[in-house]
Amino acid sequence: MQSQALLPATAPFAADQITQLNRVMKTITQAQRQWLAGFLAGVEAISGPQAVPSAPPAARKQPLTILYATESGNAESLAGRARQAAARAGFAAKVLDMADVTPADLAGLRNLLVIASTWGEGDPPQRAASFMKALFAPDAPRLPDLRFSVLALGDRAYVNFCETGRQIDARLADLGATPIAARIDCDLDFETPAKQWLDGALHDLAAAADPAAEEAGAVIHVDFARTPAAGPVWDRSTPFAAEITERVNLNGSRSTAETWHIELSLEGSGIAYEPGDALAMLPRNEPSLIEAISRATGVVPDAAFAESLAGKLDITTLTRPMIASYAGLTGEQRLSDAAAQAAFLVAGRQVIDLFETFPHRLTQEQLAGLLRPLPPRSYSIASSRKAVDEAAHLLVAAVRYAAHGRARHGVASVDLADRRRAGATVDVFLKPNQHFRLPADPSRKVIMVGPGTGVAPFRGFLQEREAIGATGGNWLFFGSRNYTHDFLYQLEWQDWLQRGTLSHLDVAFSRDQPEKVYVQHRMWEQRQRLYAWVEDGAHVYVCGDAKAMAKDVHATLARVIADQGGVSREEAEARLDAMARERRYLRDVY
Repeated sequence: MQSQALLPATAPFAADQITQLNRVMKTITQAQRQWLAGFLAGVEAISGPQAVPSAPPAARKQPLTILYATESGNAESLAGRARQAAARAGFAAKVLDMADVTPADLAGLRNLLVIASTWGEGDPPQRAASFMKALFAPDAPRLPDLRFSVLALGDRAYVNFCETGRQIDARLADLGATPIAARIDCDLDFETPAKQWLDGALHDLAAAADPAAEEAGAVIHVDFARTPAAGPVWDRSTPFAAEITERVNLNGSRSTAETWHIELSLEGSGIAYEPGDALAMLPRNEPSLIEAISRATGVVPDAAFAESLAGKLDITTLTRPMIASYAGLTGEQRLSDAAAQAAFLVAGRQVIDLFETFPHRLTQEQLAGLLRPLPPRSYSIASSRKAVDEAAHLLVAAVRYAAHGRARHGVASVDLADRRRAGATVDVFLKPNQHFRLPADPSRKVIMVGPGTGVAPFRGFLQEREAIGATGGNWLFFGSRNYTHDFLYQLEWQDWLQRGTLSHLDVAFSRDQPEKVYVQHRMWEQRQRLYAWVEDGAHVYVCGDAKAMAKDVHATLARVIADQGGVSREEAEARLDAMARERRYLRDVY
């Protein structure tokens, strides 16, 4: 098959038509192309030159690249919607994942929009780490011809709010690029500011490309709406009420943990999830916490505001901007400077601590203005539709701890553990995760590392692999505290081992011996076989804690490759980077 010429962006077709035509052109043979050319010539000869009125040459659309860095999928979703809005506004727009490009790829671009999420305490999304490293390298390319704007996504609960977007914005300017519209930093409620940013950025890019149109008063109207779907669309504003059909505490009665297996009915929803996806839940706040905040602030909510406090406003998470706003609103001298505000915001402190430590009477409107929207909580789906039909299974660890003299609870996890029973409903919507999918080739081997609730998606993986008759081997590394009390889904794993669906199962129970043993220790013990599987093309999946486990597992994988492959640590890290780009090393960590 010969390499085929592709249609340029200037071809007189819509952007999606060019994409479709190029997809066909890449696959046809020379003989097929010649036949197609003759066929079109024949059609033209039959219809005659007068059959189709001649059209004026199409104006060249301004090329636009939308680059995204995503962790939970929000930036990716916004990038897709931004491309559609830009196309409707007259741009030839394309979307790129930061994981698939290098800074050198930006050198030939003219117009760039960046949508970047921040992960944890100021880190870039995992898939964007290599790009960020190269962007800040001394040999990063100069970009004097590039016009750009950045939308930064983040969470004000973290000190380094929107840090990735801020860094990209500053670095592109350092490399000579021209900021065409001011960066906007978004908290969890990003829909409205994202539209404002896109509106301004597209207008400024169009004006820079065609000053005459700007002088004539041309206006770009951005339609940032999602593309209409054939079926119901469930999202944060319109969730699906899923009935709880079963809930079981999987830990033993003597366990120090509390992990719930929850089965939800999705009948009638049309929610078509895939293994690796997550289900987002809209939780309800703890009633006793609502009462405590009402007492501390003197607010007696009316019916509408009571509902907002119960399920729409975040009454738990304390942020630095909230402390500053509270100090300004009340004139609280003990919080009058940034140092005092930062000192109060220490680990474990929440909204109630602010109101009880520095009590002031508030109005209902003032309290509402201080609180941010209550964010959904996402849980990896622990099932495959091929095994459970119109249902979804979740694995939820109830979060309970004490801090600063008060018992604390996870908002969603304890809502599910304490206040929901079988027969009750939960408001949910799908959070697809295209970057945590099983290999398309069912003969590929799969290595899964999932301690604790991180094992949830791998239960769905095995249900799926068994249902489709996948021939590739499946290997699970699972870890928890105690074998007797905390071996989640123990009988299912053992049944899969007996049936051959699960090829190997290595477990690590950290509290069953004097020295702590974790999954990374089991991986090192199995390094010879582990390396052989990786060399044989196995896909490696890691799910669970990002702060410690994921880093330790990554370091162990690099150590195994270096040891068994006889290469340096740097070469082993490069190998893992290559596997990530090939979608063979995938992580879903939190």
